[in-house]
Amino acid sequence: MRYFHLTALLLTLLVACVFVCPDRAAAASAAEINHDVKSAIDKLYAKSATARALGEKAKGILVFPGIVKAGFIVGGQYGEGGLIEGGKIAGYYSTVQASYGLQAGVQKFGYALFFMTDSALKWIDKSDGWELGVGPSIVVVDIGAATSMTTTTLQSEIYAFFFDQKGLMGGLGIAGTKVTRIEK
Repeated sequence: MRYFHLTALLLTLLVACVFVCPDRAAAASAAEINHDVKSAIDKLYAKSATARALGEKAKGILVFPGIVKAGFIVGGQYGEGGLIEGGKIAGYYSTVQASYGLQAGVQKFGYALFFMTDSALKWIDKSDGWELGVGPSIVVVDIGAATSMTTTTLQSEIYAFFFDQKGLMGGLGIAGTKVTRIEK
């Protein structure tokens, strides 16, 4: 029985890496990321007036349009995106997460981080990669609840909107998401 659990754990890790780990040959080009980021932010703005209002006031918006997450006990996720400053892509970033716990499934989704202050925006380049939840506080905004929010009541440094969720991923786990600048 012990070897069964070890084998299952190793197979799960292998499957998660196949679906999630970055593959340089399959990595998106700068033009593809630019297109996907613009398309994703346009769709988000069409669904949420609050996101559009935040976007008008934000110092920068980091958009990850297509993140893939997979796992069974051991899991991970990977995605690439772009930082929008002044209406243009100012840099490219990857997001990576590893997790362990009671979880199973495969999911694709996107998210956008709205940086509302210069200090929050500078946090991106302070280190060689940074972990979400470490540094400026992040408020996750539910698109449905966002309808009752206004830009005068929103006072946090960073807001996160999740969008385009497809697939099924369920469970509890310990997770850490790292965001790192990449060259394109």
